[in-house]
Amino acid sequence: MITLYGIPNCGTVKKARAWLDARGVAYQFHDFKKLGVPAAELARWAQAVGWERLLNRQGTTWRRLDAAEQARAADAAGALALMQAQPSVIKRPVVDWGDGRITVGFDETMFTEALQKI
Repeated sequence: MITLYGIPNCGTVKKARAWLDARGVAYQFHDFKKLGVPAAELARWAQAVGWERLLNRQGTTWRRLDAAEQARAADAAGALALMQAQPSVIKRPVVDWGDGRITVGFDETMFTEALQKI
């Protein structure tokens, strides 16, 4: 089963969900705001794609953090702790394709290729 992790009001998450819905692809949606970020999954994502890729330094949540909080994310442990505490700093969506593959963000080509491998 595909699981799409994110925040429902995120524009990129909306695009990804609409794309999957338009193709009739079944998936579960995990809302970070309501359900939090599963720590074991966060660690697995970081191992699969790298913590640097998961950390969204372009978003408004990151820009609102003070310099000390941003400095905490200088290494994997600090970045993962920040992402756990502030799920909005995770780049979205994170998609678990159900076969061990993890992708971050939305791109039609990437999603098409991912679906072909299932």
